[in-house]
Amino acid sequence: MLDLNQTDLNLLETVAGISDVPTGAFNIRANGTSAGRASSENVEITPKIDKPGIDIRIKPGTFGETIYIPVVVTQDGLQDTVYNDFYIGEAADVVIVAGCGIHNEGCTESRHDGIHTFHVEKNAKVKYVEKHYGESTGEGTNVMNPTTLVEMAKNSYLEMETVQIKGVDSTDRITKATLEEGATLIVGEKIMTHGVQHAGTDFTVDLNGKGSSANIVSRSVAKDRSTQVFVSNIRGNNLCHGHSECDAIVMDEAVVSAIPQIVANSVDASLIHEAAIGKIAGEQLEKLMTLGLSEKEAEEQIINGFLK
Repeated sequence: MLDLNQTDLNLLETVAGISDVPTGAFNIRANGTSAGRASSENVEITPKIDKPGIDIRIKPGTFGETIYIPVVVTQDGLQDTVYNDFYIGEAADVVIVAGCGIHNEGCTESRHDGIHTFHVEKNAKVKYVEKHYGESTGEGTNVMNPTTLVEMAKNSYLEMETVQIKGVDSTDRITKATLEEGATLIVGEKIMTHGVQHAGTDFTVDLNGKGSSANIVSRSVAKDRSTQVFVSNIRGNNLCHGHSECDAIVMDEAVVSAIPQIVANSVDASLIHEAAIGKIAGEQLEKLMTLGLSEKEAEEQIINGFLK
């Protein structure tokens, strides 16, 4: 059994799709401490000695395992920082499910900063899923600042699926990656902000190896008076392919900035960036409203489809 209350379990279900003890290797962090941890035959999870966090070591050739490492915060005013290092062995093929949920009933800031470092060995394949969600019943704010550092060896593959669902008042999301020969990085980011929330994302990718590639796609919706800033910097240092794309729907008095940058340090680098920001098209609303939906319902349908 996990040492969690019902609020914790509800957050776990939202950000990681679990409500009880997962099968296999897992580490569940609640209010700055471990609420449950287990290793498996092929995945060893151990706490760090010098700072808060864990080391996750996945044996070479491990196939088909899912590792859960979610975080929940329900303690008012908690300032939590954690350092997690993932060592993915050669030719392993695994799924890692992270995510953070904050439930804030107080009047102060509750915050979680997660620094995750991925060491992806040759021919390894990883899918990383991270969801962020916050809820408040008082005047307190929810802050999440994830930093992801990635080192990818020859012919490795990493797919990152990151989602900010709602209720996060402020976030600065930083991702830095270096790719060696034949390595592939795929990032799909989805964010929605409302009220006066702020979301910043910053991607820096170095395509160092011959045949390396990166595809970064961000989709976001900004409502009310919220603000978003998307920054991407892809540097092609060899024969490589890089692509970044930012698509955003802006509503009400919200502000969205897209700052893509590509740098070709090799004549063999092929790099593309795209950015599109705009409001919901009137004809889309009209079409759905002819089917009996109100304007608000039509907007929600369009947004859900856009972020799907």
